Amino acid sequence: MRVRLDFYDTTVVALFCGEGLISKRVVSARDVALALLGETSLISGLLPRDALCWGPGQIALWVDAKVWPIALMPEAFKPVRRLKLPMPGLIFICRPSQAPRVYAAKRRPQNMKATIYHAPFFNTYADGTTCAGSNQYPAKIEDIPKSFMVSFFTAVTDRTSRSKKYDNYIMKLWTEIEGKKKYPLDDLMPFGTLRDAFTNRKPTEQSFDLVNELPQRED
Repeated sequence: MRVRLDFYDTTVVALFCGEGLISKRVVSARDVALALLGETSLISGLLPRDALCWGPGQIALWVDAKVWPIALMPEAFKPVRRLKLPMPGLIFICRPSQAPRVYAAKRRPQNMKATIYHAPFFNTYADGTTCAGSNQYPAKIEDIPKSFMVSFFTAVTDRTSRSKKYDNYIMKLWTEIEGKKKYPLDDLMPFGTLRDAFTNRKPTEQSFDLVNELPQRED
């Protein structure tokens, strides 16, 4: 053995072995990570055209605002209701063959600090995760947003507010916007930043700083 790393709550200690002698010192977790990454290829390969960012095992995709044909199943074994709904720009954080996490945005994010919003959908939870139901998602990541939008929605949601006007009453919101050409962006409810969503961490109060909506340089 040449070296051993001991991880504590706030400290990483490296123990170095050589000719029977052991020395130790506190090291930076960042330096450890960079040393290990030096032996690891992080080439992502070709990314989909509308990719926002890439991370281990997942890609964030951007979908422009548009009017979508939506299929809603209000009750089991009842006729499907067909709607045409304008939706804001959407962010899908995707893994192959898995249900995506979905968020909304007023404009295409320019950096990881951009403010994003709760997506105004049924079957979507407070952290952006979605219920796959019986939908089989494709292995090809760029096909996941369309697979989500053409799946059957059911009239189920959690208590998270998705509308300033209607709170979590999605059906009232959908009824109002049906047939319109543009989504009322001022009605969106803030979630946090793109970084919060991509790293799947709980947003902080600082995440809602509206200044973050403006393009900023990432240091």
